Amino acid sequence: MIARVLITIGIALYAVAVPILEINDTHVFNPQWPPHARLHEVWQLISNTSIGLLSLWLTWFRNDLKMPAILTFVVTGGFLAAYVLRASYGGSMLHSDGSELTLVGVNAGVLGFGAAFMLAALGLRLERTRS
Repeated sequence: MIARVLITIGIALYAVAVPILEINDTHVFNPQWPPHARLHEVWQLISNTSIGLLSLWLTWFRNDLKMPAILTFVVTGGFLAAYVLRASYGGSMLHSDGSELTLVGVNAGVLGFGAAFMLAALGLRLERTRS
């Protein structure tokens, strides 16, 4: 049960928290973003939320923790890789106004997705030792 809860928390971070944080004028409705970039943002939000819903269904109704953990690794690992590579493509975590969402001095995305990645790994590890 603890493994399911840990994986669920990780899923909630990318499937629920991120859309809440990004459906506003810093992201989806940002007038400084080209319309094409906003389309990609909404696509990413819908895709990640859909992956999260599938993962929750697998976790709680199919008793499958391996695939939801792998999907969490893909979604959160993709973000972490993009963050690490940001200088190579001109990316940034700064908003258009120059602000950055941080928690305890660390970018909130890195902190949240790093935690989600680790929770999925821990949940998967707990499930494997239980089996």
